[in-house]
Amino acid sequence: MRMDKLTSRFQQALADAQSLAVGRDHQFMEHAHVLLALLDGQGGSVRPLLLKAGVNVNKLRSDLEAQLDRLPKVEGTPGEVHVSSDLNRLFNVTDKLAQQKGDQFISSELFIVAAFDDRTLAKVLKDAGAVRGAIEKAIE
Repeated sequence: MRMDKLTSRFQQALADAQSLAVGRDHQFMEHAHVLLALLDGQGGSVRPLLLKAGVNVNKLRSDLEAQLDRLPKVEGTPGEVHVSSDLNRLFNVTDKLAQQKGDQFISSELFIVAAFDDRTLAKVLKDAGAVRGAIEKAIE
């Protein structure tokens, strides 16, 4: 996915997600890092979007933290973080959604919709009360 097609807020969230991964000594940046960064982003649209769609964002955040706590920590190569294959696939799904909508840029809101295509993230979202249709409607 071309990073220059990401909205500036989405680019900031990715930088924050990478920082989360570095701070937790994770070798790979995963979708949970990105979703947590989107939830915690100052002035971002993801938290209000999820609230509008009836999602329990506190539960979602707690479940994402628990997922990150279960990831293996790496010693010996501090600061070296790679994008996981699952996250890369999710970026491609997000890019495809943007193209289908005719959007020039790839937004963080579309990443949330694409997250339903990932089994692990879909479960976390659904457990917090997220419904894909409600989120798509809230985006409109």
